[in-house]
Amino acid sequence: MTALVPSLDGPVLEALARTSRPVTGREMHRLAGAGSESGVRLVLTRLVEHGLVNASQAGRATLYVANREHVAWPLVEGLVNLRREFFGRLRQLAASWPLVPVTVAVFGSAARGDGDVDSDIDVLVVRAAGDDTAWDSQLGDLRERIAAWTGNACQVYELTEDELAEHIAVREPIVDDWRRDAAVVFGQPVDRLTTKGAP
Repeated sequence: MTALVPSLDGPVLEALARTSRPVTGREMHRLAGAGSESGVRLVLTRLVEHGLVNASQAGRATLYVANREHVAWPLVEGLVNLRREFFGRLRQLAASWPLVPVTVAVFGSAARGDGDVDSDIDVLVVRAAGDDTAWDSQLGDLRERIAAWTGNACQVYELTEDELAEHIAVREPIVDDWRRDAAVVFGQPVDRLTTKGAP
């Protein structure tokens, strides 16, 4: 969302899309998690003027809610759902590979949703051992597709199941990142894999 709507409008639109009940400007500021309360109120006022948001009075408070009937609202929903669209494409790509991975997971800022245009998209691929040439081809395609889909560089961490067990055994710090952040898009959950080899 921030790549296409870099202003405070982006977080406000995301917050509006996540709730269907009318909220005050203060609550919208909390939901948006960005900018100042007065800045959020200015965005809401502008969105009301354009018809994307409906405002109503409740005593002294002004309540705001998205106008989902607006012709532009489907575009807002599309922007808000970019992450889900990306994960879906990644899932379809992994499912189409001739050599099926054990797990494909996004981690780091892309999984947390706090990345920006300069952030790499970190992908963990756990696979069975064997046929490195075919894997290299699949992973090269993965990097190219992610760059085309997002405009961001892709960092792939490719490990066999045995290599993952070694990372766990020597307590590589990145394993904690995988346990904490990983959003599995295909295959087995990362926490199941990382507990197999845990000391």
